[in-house]
Amino acid sequence: MAKEIPDLVAVARTGTGKGAARQARRNGMVPGVVYGGGVDPLPIQVPFNELLKRLKAGRFKSTLYNLKVDGRDDVRVICRDVQRDVVKDLPTHLDFMRLRRTTQINLFIPVEFINEAGAPGLKKGGVLTVVRPEVELLVTAAEIPEKITVDLEGLDIGDVISISSVTLPDGAKATIDRDFVIANISAPSSLRSSDNDEEEASEEEATADAEETTEEE
Repeated sequence: MAKEIPDLVAVARTGTGKGAARQARRNGMVPGVVYGGGVDPLPIQVPFNELLKRLKAGRFKSTLYNLKVDGRDDVRVICRDVQRDVVKDLPTHLDFMRLRRTTQINLFIPVEFINEAGAPGLKKGGVLTVVRPEVELLVTAAEIPEKITVDLEGLDIGDVISISSVTLPDGAKATIDRDFVIANISAPSSLRSSDNDEEEASEEEATADAEETTEEE
C-alpha cells in the first residue's frame, strides 16, 4: 500500500539572489528553488519553524512531498539538498526537484520487524541486531511504500535476514545488486562469553597434553 504523501506549504518568492534570500531569512523563512519537470525553476520560501520540525523528524530528503504554493497547481517534489549554516547548522537554502507520478526515484524506506514473540532465538535470549534500519529502494513516485516488513517468526540464534528473504512491495527494487544483510539474531553476550571460556579451556588442555607428551619423550 502506498504511503500518504504529506503536504508541504511554501510561498513563491518574487526576488532572487543573495539579497532576497537574506530578506527571506529575516522574515523567518528559508529560501529555496523547485526545478525539473520541463518547466522553469520556481523560487520559493518555507517557514523556518515548520521546516526545522520536519528536519528533526528525520528522512526529510527521502520523503516525497505534495508542494502547495498559492496560485499554482500542487506538484510532487523531493528535496535534493539542504544547505546549512556552517556554525549554527541551521537550514539556509533548499533545493527541490519536481516529480511526475511515473518517475522512478531512489528512496530510503524504513524496515519494520514483526512477530518477535514467535522467534525461538529471541526467546532463548538472543539479540536482534539490525544492520540496516532503512533500505534504499527504486520506487515509482505514485507508489511509495510506507515500510518494509520483516517477519521474525521461526528464526533462531545465528539466522541471518538478507534482502532476498524479504518480500518487497510491488514495483519496488533494491538499489544494491548483491544479497545484503538487513539483520541477524546473535547469541546473548553470556552465551558468547561461555563459548569463549570453553574454547580457551580446550586450548589450555591441548597445550598441557602436548607438554606432557614432550616430557614423556
